Amino acid sequence: MTHAAVFDSLVVHNEEGDHTKQKCNAIVCSGRTKSQHTAQVAKQNKQENRTNIVDKPSCIAAQNTASHIGKGFIGHLQRNKVKYLVGSVDLIESVDSIELLGDIDARAKKLGVVQDVLLEVNIAGELSKSGVEPERLPELLDFAASLEGLRVRGLMSIPPISAAPGANRPYFARMYELFVDIGGKKYDNTAMDFLSMGMSGDFEDAIAEGANMVRVGSAIFGARDYGTGR
Repeated sequence: MTHAAVFDSLVVHNEEGDHTKQKCNAIVCSGRTKSQHTAQVAKQNKQENRTNIVDKPSCIAAQNTASHIGKGFIGHLQRNKVKYLVGSVDLIESVDSIELLGDIDARAKKLGVVQDVLLEVNIAGELSKSGVEPERLPELLDFAASLEGLRVRGLMSIPPISAAPGANRPYFARMYELFVDIGGKKYDNTAMDFLSMGMSGDFEDAIAEGANMVRVGSAIFGARDYGTGR
């Protein structure tokens, strides 16, 4: 699938999808070993006024919005890496603990910035994956409510890998329920602007269930090339 085909697929889903939910308006292009290519795709799709795009070389992402190409972070976040990210990226997608929230807040206040973050949810309870358990989300949201150095902008989740079409839709549906529920509770310092879920194999199902940000890599760029780094 070419990058144009992926964007065209998003347009079709946005036009024909369930608009009682929301439209997808951002793509996180996971091209860790193809940074030059992903940058070209970001520029091309910006010029063609296609949907937003995020490029991810080495986990640092360049987000193509309507007005600028910003930066974001996707992937597991270690506490000792917080100092390198805060103030250097627009959005950190993978915050899953009170400790990380505290570290980000402290670093942001030291730099005099406010860092936008998404809370990562381990929606399937997989031991091999990061993310907070759904039932612990209120604990993190309550803690974040009084922090001056960050803003919670939404949720992110990566469901189990499955080759079966539609297998992840129940997980996506559950994430959308959490997204709507949290938004309705009006937590201080929290805005449910982004629901980031869905990757190359299931982004269409994710959009159908309410994602407005998806992460697509191999569907655009093909398999990773670890030999050349391009």
